[in-house]
Amino acid sequence: MSETLREQSQDTLQVDEQQYHIFSLPRAAQHLGNIDRLPKSLKVLLENLLRWQDGDSVTEEDIHALVGWQQTGHADREIAYRPARVLMQDFTGVPAVVDLAAMREAVKRLGGDVAKVNPLSPVDLVIDHSVTVDRFGDDSAFEENVQLEMERNHERYVFLRWGQKAFNKFRVVPPGTGICHQVNLEYLGKSVWHEQIDGKQFAWPDTLVGTDSHTTMINALGVLGWGVGGIEAEAAMLGQPVSMLIPDVVGFKLTGKLRPGITATDLVLTVTQMLRKHGVVGKFVEFYGDGLADLPLADRATIANMAPEYGATCGFFPIDDVTLGYLTLTGRDAEQVALVEAYAKTQGLWRNPGDEPIFTSSLSLDMQSVESSIAGPKRPQDRVSLGDVPAAFNASHELEVNHSQPAHKSVTYTDSKTGLSHQIEDGAVVISAITSCTNTSNPSVLMAAGLLAKKAVERGLKRQPWVKASLAPGSKVVSDYLAVAQLTPYLDKLGFNLVGYGCTTCIGNSGPLPDEIEAAIKEGDITVGAVLSGNRNFEGRIHPLVKTNWLASPPLVVAYALAGNMKVNLQTEPLGQDRQGNDVFLKDIWPSPEEIATAVQQVTSDMFHKEYAEVFYGTKDWQQIKVSEAATYEWDEGSTYIRLSPFFDDMEREPKPVQDIKGARVLAMLGDSVTTDHISPAGSIKADSPAGRYLQSHGVDKADFNSYGSRRGNHEVMMRGTFANIRIRNEMVPGVEGGYTRHIPSGEQLAIYDAAMKYQEEGTPLAIIAGKEYGSGSSRDWAAKGPRLQGVRVVIAESFERIHRSNLIGMGILPLEFAPGVTRKTLQLTGEEVFDIENLSQLQPGCTVKVTMTRPNGTQETLETRCRIDTGNELTYYRNDGILHYVIRNMLN
Repeated sequence: MSETLREQSQDTLQVDEQQYHIFSLPRAAQHLGNIDRLPKSLKVLLENLLRWQDGDSVTEEDIHALVGWQQTGHADREIAYRPARVLMQDFTGVPAVVDLAAMREAVKRLGGDVAKVNPLSPVDLVIDHSVTVDRFGDDSAFEENVQLEMERNHERYVFLRWGQKAFNKFRVVPPGTGICHQVNLEYLGKSVWHEQIDGKQFAWPDTLVGTDSHTTMINALGVLGWGVGGIEAEAAMLGQPVSMLIPDVVGFKLTGKLRPGITATDLVLTVTQMLRKHGVVGKFVEFYGDGLADLPLADRATIANMAPEYGATCGFFPIDDVTLGYLTLTGRDAEQVALVEAYAKTQGLWRNPGDEPIFTSSLSLDMQSVESSIAGPKRPQDRVSLGDVPAAFNASHELEVNHSQPAHKSVTYTDSKTGLSHQIEDGAVVISAITSCTNTSNPSVLMAAGLLAKKAVERGLKRQPWVKASLAPGSKVVSDYLAVAQLTPYLDKLGFNLVGYGCTTCIGNSGPLPDEIEAAIKEGDITVGAVLSGNRNFEGRIHPLVKTNWLASPPLVVAYALAGNMKVNLQTEPLGQDRQGNDVFLKDIWPSPEEIATAVQQVTSDMFHKEYAEVFYGTKDWQQIKVSEAATYEWDEGSTYIRLSPFFDDMEREPKPVQDIKGARVLAMLGDSVTTDHISPAGSIKADSPAGRYLQSHGVDKADFNSYGSRRGNHEVMMRGTFANIRIRNEMVPGVEGGYTRHIPSGEQLAIYDAAMKYQEEGTPLAIIAGKEYGSGSSRDWAAKGPRLQGVRVVIAESFERIHRSNLIGMGILPLEFAPGVTRKTLQLTGEEVFDIENLSQLQPGCTVKVTMTRPNGTQETLETRCRIDTGNELTYYRNDGILHYVIRNMLN
């Protein structure tokens, strides 16, 4: 028998004293043809296919197809990709562990071995999404917020500690440590993975999938990784390959250097706007060009982090000297750094000056042209030059739905802490937050914020009293270097005290505003703003009363806290007055590049060694959590946090034939850019919502509701919270904001959950109709699980974002796309139509699906839609009623 490509490519790599076994791309190229100009991100996929070639899930034809991609920059072929590891955060991690525990129950009920439900790949879960900014603006804020977090989430943390003991290869980074993507960048990521197998050391590219869309941040280290839904990640950790089409790769050439005063945040907002316009949904983006030599790794991480905002699967940076420098700085040992260099150079993964890979398409940016900007009021790709912000804020009024409300008015309130009276008016900045992995992993922008604060304090400037300010870094290292640079006291003086190490405001955990501020906003119907150094500013995400949200660099976050209003033009108007009454402008206190560089030089490897030495240890409270040793979880029927999910209740060993969809009613008809935040909120729970009523009926006080995100281990809360975002607009109820719909044929206006339950009683299947980019944003699996539990069988949209589309299939929901040029508007849909979809047992990937639509007057039309089940594997999952059902059946058989 002739050797396989896998066997032909095996080789060894000597690095100092250690020999590594590798799957050599140059050796494979002797049989495959030249691959020098294959994008480096695809070379990582090529190595993955070689290593896993088994003639079944990976064939020689798959490998040839990937190499043949070079002919056209495109390949219509499905491949099976197996990442080295899985990363989770707790909002998505808790429901994933609930699913694993529920899978054990199902395997036990069906007579299988529960020990088979165990991760086969390493899994790291970082608890970073649960801390909320309840306390702020003083030295005790951090400790009080962490204490509240432990009290509120004790039940969830007991459950995660059980999972840590019950499952193999499963590590948990305790609360109060950092944000998962920053911990991944600074500690977990290796650039090149190595492992002992059968007594031999093997090396291969570090790769991963994560249950958070910003997993792409690790692309800055030359690590191929992206966000998937929790259900897909669970399948990956249980040994299922990630099914994907060989991607198109868009090249983004960077040249030149940023001008003084321009930050990595300004650069990423420019890149995001350009790539959204270019169109990169479902594609890889690979950065190249000689400008990379001068782009620090932390700046690369900021750009890679926001891949979901520009819509790409990943934003990949090849390995080079900058990578090695960062690995050394962050405390990776010399042997690892030597391996990364030797492996990358041997495999053709190293970035050389003048590299010009083949790309599907490409675009370029001279970084010299980037200008200071922010993004808002409700989408990350809507970049606004700093001088244009007042006009953009004024234009945001047009976005409001409730035109019938009285005109906004300014309101005078009394500060409960000082007793002083202040006036709050339209445009007031009520939240100013240095938060999120995007920017808090970047010493240059954080030092810039600290230096700007120092200059502001020295000039006598103060934060405006209505601004809730906060500092939530992504790791403890940030606190160390701000302290060493002696900048912490100045940030504290302006109210930017440490509030926690976690996502906080960016994920919607901004906490309540002071009572008097909330009352004033409601009284005047005032349109206020939040400014945050985050990556997401979707409607209703940051705070229920804040209608406009703006993404900005950390120094600009501080500047807006001083100015206090979005209508202040920071380029031409003063931030305030100094002690002598002279105007102080932003340019007067903006730190010079030399000052920032001097501060950044104080970041040392010792800081990383110190903070990551006990990264898995946790506080005394965490250590003292007592947990059961049982292989299956001991469910508490009274729990409002962790409940046995119902997804496998009726599951049998063999799947039932796929049922046609007959007589489906429209649950909601939605517009463009509906995000997973709209579908499955993460923020606060309203007392009069279905979820709020459920919690109160179970004895939970409003003060203890916590957030939707923290309740993701309880399907009863989550199915009630589905489509419950306060800013969602269902076109079936014009002029109404929030999760409401009309029940047809009664015409009764109800909460979407209540209507769904009424349809369920009537035995009516449900459909969602939507516009473009349905499901953009976070990789939130509850945005698919919730609709499934509400009875949704099909979503018909103009286009889907990548992660949400695969999540729908993973939950057994059919994604269909309208034909080009056809929309809910061209069809003049009202939501009163009935839909029939037949022959679902004959589905094929990408096939045309005929949908019969019956209008209220009885006339019928046939719509030709495109099935967005894109691969054979996805079709198998759909036929099994979901990916986890398929995995369980595999284990049983």
